[in-house]
Amino acid sequence: MLFVSALEDGMDLYKAIQDLYAEKEKLERVIASLEELQRTAGSFPVLPKPVKRRGRKSMNPSERQEVSERMRKYWANRRQSKEEEPSGAGS
Repeated sequence: MLFVSALEDGMDLYKAIQDLYAEKEKLERVIASLEELQRTAGSFPVLPKPVKRRGRKSMNPSERQEVSERMRKYWANRRQSKEEEPSGAGS
């Protein structure tokens, strides 16, 4: 009984190996065709993907000027409100 079971397992293993070899041959053909396609398409330029920048976006000069004016007003108001406070209320 044990011998028959081992023989059946061996046959399944043989079939699995055969299937894998067939799959390997199929993959090799696909790889070869893709490599050929890459060689023939080499004359066409491949456009690179636009690089996504991380972090802050850069400002143009007019935006920078707007921010500068806004911050100047902000800090002027802060200084003015600080002068109006009594000197002992800071802490």
